[in-house]
Amino acid sequence: MRHRFTILLALAFACAVPAAQRRADPPPVLILISFDGWRADYFDRVPSPNLHALAERGVHAKGLIPSFPALTFPNHYTLVTGQYPAHHGIIANTMRDPAMPERFSMSAETAQDPAWWNAEPLWVTAIRQGRRAATMFWPGSEVAIGGVRPTYWKPYDKTFLTADRVAQALAWLALPEAERPSFLSVYFDEVDTAGHDFGVASPELVAAAAHLDDALGQLVAGVRHLGLEDHTSIVVVSDHGMAPLSYDRVVYLDTLIDLSTVDLTEFGGLLFATPRDGDVDALYRRLHGKHPSLAIYKREQLPSRLHFRDNPRIPPIIGIPDDGWSVTSGQRLAEKELNAGAHGYDPANRNMQALFVAAGPTLRRGLLVPAFENVHVYELLCKLLHITPVKNDGRASETRGFFR
Repeated sequence: MRHRFTILLALAFACAVPAAQRRADPPPVLILISFDGWRADYFDRVPSPNLHALAERGVHAKGLIPSFPALTFPNHYTLVTGQYPAHHGIIANTMRDPAMPERFSMSAETAQDPAWWNAEPLWVTAIRQGRRAATMFWPGSEVAIGGVRPTYWKPYDKTFLTADRVAQALAWLALPEAERPSFLSVYFDEVDTAGHDFGVASPELVAAAAHLDDALGQLVAGVRHLGLEDHTSIVVVSDHGMAPLSYDRVVYLDTLIDLSTVDLTEFGGLLFATPRDGDVDALYRRLHGKHPSLAIYKREQLPSRLHFRDNPRIPPIIGIPDDGWSVTSGQRLAEKELNAGAHGYDPANRNMQALFVAAGPTLRRGLLVPAFENVHVYELLCKLLHITPVKNDGRASETRGFFR
């Protein structure tokens, strides 16, 4: 009886303590991981025990449908803004803007000019709402967007080893709670590189995937070792898939037009062309219907489902080759052999579908869901982080069923 009275007294005392004096629940931690170029079907085709373990305790989508075009910079920025590329402004890896003096290139100083980045990414939103954010090489994270940089960040260096990226991410998470980031993004490029260089069925790609799966295992183990597992969500995505190429599937652009008369900003799995004399109709007539595996559109003619019309950076002529076809020229192939794999194609192609796996304390366990568009990931990330999203093109309803 006395023991029961002591317990009741202790409970009453605890309830009487002002809320401000009790230890608050730790803030949620969100880790967003990109496996660049990881095609959706790699999940079942390459050994990835750590990725499978994460899916078993969380949510796995049969595919993540990229935004058009299925390129690295546009889709990474869509994932963290919830906006289609035509709205956030990063419409390609290489692009021009009539109001900008220089051409944008993802490997040049232009990529660090905030004038190109027209939407607020998740790390900026988190910081403006009182959180800290760290980014390891995510496209756009080197830029002061709206005057705000990530709390912690590193300039992109492809030679920076996968293991070192994991170590840096865990070092940020090991900071005292007052300094620890609530949002952390980590970018890995090994699988994309292997897909381009060696192909989607190559042993090199399998080895790259296994290496990234090991890195994921190290991150998960590090979170557990730091005692953060109970309030940490981990979301693993990719930006696009990969299609195998062949010399039997090449559109030789120089047999159709004089290349000196056009400005080409994207070609390969995609064609972006601007006539240097300004005569869009003439260029359209020279290209449209001239090759059965290359669909040619004027910008305003693009299918509405692609959400890719309303931005002056979009060139006036867009060519979308059939899956696995490459748009190039004889001169380019003489200078550099054809890649083994490419992307950029219509997102409706199964080969372009990407990866989505997520697990955390508020997410359902062992849930397999149909493929969905990557523009909806942003709303999910904001909910996991307990922050208010800014205006975007996604819908929270698309991922509401992922939660417990």
